[in-house]
Amino acid sequence: MSAFIDTNVLIYAQGAGAKSEKARKAVLAGGVISVQVLNEFAAVLRRKFRLEWDQIADAVADIRAALGPVRPVDVETHLHALDLARAHGFSFYDALIVASALAARCDTLLTEDLQAGRRVNGLAIVNPFV
Repeated sequence: MSAFIDTNVLIYAQGAGAKSEKARKAVLAGGVISVQVLNEFAAVLRRKFRLEWDQIADAVADIRAALGPVRPVDVETHLHALDLARAHGFSFYDALIVASALAARCDTLLTEDLQAGRRVNGLAIVNPFV
């Protein structure tokens, strides 16, 4: 299984409790992320967790080390996201996550933001917290 990991999974992995344990297990199992996910991750750590920039840089480095190369978001991915948003009714940023997962040839998207069990062009949407 090749999994694309959405930002919310990375955020939960920073906390404590059952959801956090599931999120950490998902991250440690490996997967793919995009630069969009890293951007959102850094923004949430700053805004909601009020971390200092050095702490954010360390957290981003840990994620990059655990998951390997980060996928870029290029013009083709952007255009595919527009098509997906139109066709499936996704918000643009959710569509960009789906487009990135498809571009990375993942078969699973781990997220709690989209309808679990749904399939988009062969990509299974899975809520890792259910």
